[in-house]
Amino acid sequence: MDLINWELAKKAASRFSNRASTPLDYNATAMQECFEDLTPKAEKLVNKATGLPSTKSARSKVLSRQDWIEANLKSFSRLLRPLENRLAGKSNKASQNIGGVQIGIILGWMSTRVLGQYDLLIVEDEEPEAQDMVYFVGPNISAIEWRHGFIEKDFRLWIALHELTHRAQFTGVSWLRQHFLALVEQSLDNIELDKEGLSEALKNIVSAIKSQGRSQDGE
Repeated sequence: MDLINWELAKKAASRFSNRASTPLDYNATAMQECFEDLTPKAEKLVNKATGLPSTKSARSKVLSRQDWIEANLKSFSRLLRPLENRLAGKSNKASQNIGGVQIGIILGWMSTRVLGQYDLLIVEDEEPEAQDMVYFVGPNISAIEWRHGFIEKDFRLWIALHELTHRAQFTGVSWLRQHFLALVEQSLDNIELDKEGLSEALKNIVSAIKSQGRSQDGE
């Protein structure tokens, strides 16, 4: 039995996310083309500034808010898997639904704020096609460009630089990714299955995911 009702989490996140508006002139295809041009440029600038090597070229993918939610539900599920295995058979429908709603609300809100993300929780054996992928949440980027009158190419390069710097940290320093994940997993190992424990687990996961991306709040 799963610790979280993932389908309920998806529904709750989608309902929250759908409240956010998208500029009428938003063009996902054009934005994808823009980031395909900017991502290798940003990668070269980051490599030059940091001296951190790239073993593979980064790739960009412009996501809808719903796409971002689904990608991060997979990340949540991967991160919680050891906890779910440890607590197998101890959860009930009520706790599953509580966890699903909590995760859904958190992800739904974040999906309206996040501009970009490098997902270090992807497991190569499970999703080889997603390796070295940098996410850009198109509707949020377009909305903030419209709101503040930013020059699109300059603003998008700034976002790409931020995300490629995250990627350089975790791919250019061989021990950092495993060290980061070990710290998160260590905190999850001490979680017990109760209302407070589940909330603490969700907070740890949120911190892990927020540390990977750039939001409209600059976090």
